[in-house]
Amino acid sequence: MKPLIAISVDVDPEPLRFSLRWNYAEQVALAGGNPLLISPLTDLEPLVGLIDGWLIPGGDDIDSSHFGQELHPKAQLQHPARWENESRLYERLPSNLPIFGICYGCQFLNVKRGGTLIQHVPDVTGHEGHSGGTMQKYSVSESTLLAQSSKVACIEGKSYHHQAVDAVGEGLVVTARAEDGIVEAIEDPLKPFWLGVQWHPERTPDDVATQNLFKAFIKAATEYRESKQ
Repeated sequence: MKPLIAISVDVDPEPLRFSLRWNYAEQVALAGGNPLLISPLTDLEPLVGLIDGWLIPGGDDIDSSHFGQELHPKAQLQHPARWENESRLYERLPSNLPIFGICYGCQFLNVKRGGTLIQHVPDVTGHEGHSGGTMQKYSVSESTLLAQSSKVACIEGKSYHHQAVDAVGEGLVVTARAEDGIVEAIEDPLKPFWLGVQWHPERTPDDVATQNLFKAFIKAATEYRESKQ
């Protein structure tokens, strides 16, 4: 059987509805996974033992109260129901379950490990080159999960964010940066697959490095599934 991959859905406030871009689930399916969409209203207890991986997609901004800062005036907050349910899921999952966070998902993982965020990247860089789907190049650190998974030393990707990782969470390492120094990937080197990327690989589906990344995630989920049997 294909590994079952939980994907959190977003919450749009007006009108109140769930949403998820097609390409997240599509990339999971193309890589050999079985996508399962999880809403903030989903009862998590029956799912913890069933899922084989978790993809945390993009979204709006994390409330800065979760990392002890005043809210930046440019913040557009994520609906709190998403944060609360994802936090409950995060706290219940086995420590070796493969996790892949994208954009908001990367930031979520860093904050859950005690890290902080740059609340408005232009305040640091002096430009808005990380927003609006800009194609960028990211240098990848050698001998890391990201390097082994993508099989490249430099990744090109589309950037849609105005926030980014600042202080890195406990036990995490930075494994990719943009040319201006902004953190673009974090991982836990002690986990089989625990990775957050700031860009949106699902939006460059024809890129070989993107395909390799999703395949590596699904491979880790398959191995996790087999270890349970």
